[in-house]
Amino acid sequence: QVQLTESGGGLVQAGGSLRLSCSASGLASSTYRMAWFRQAPGKEREFAAAIGRSTYYGDSVNGRFTISRDNANNMVYLQMNSLKPEDTAVYYCAAQQSWKNYYRAPNYDFWGQGTQVTVSS
Repeated sequence: QVQLTESGGGLVQAGGSLRLSCSASGLASSTYRMAWFRQAPGKEREFAAAIGRSTYYGDSVNGRFTISRDNANNMVYLQMNSLKPEDTAVYYCAAQQSWKNYYRAPNYDFWGQGTQVTVSS
């Protein structure tokens, strides 16, 4: 019943921007910490950004990405600017009830299927 659905991925040139969206159903996103993770081929899933009472960013995206939410519509967004080829990955939306260890993927309760972001150089 709980479903997170990502959209907005695609192909973009280095230096460009994309805005990812996550639509949450079956849960009230306002009661969860929401996050974005990413996983590139052959690499571990990496924390990108989270939003709850505060916002948090991974070192690799800090200053370039912005996470935001629209609680009334159960939407979460990730604005990605100044994209680099190393940002190429599948981006996943996640929801956490525990309000702890925001940077660890195993602590999240629900996940979307992911959306592909490819940055060309």
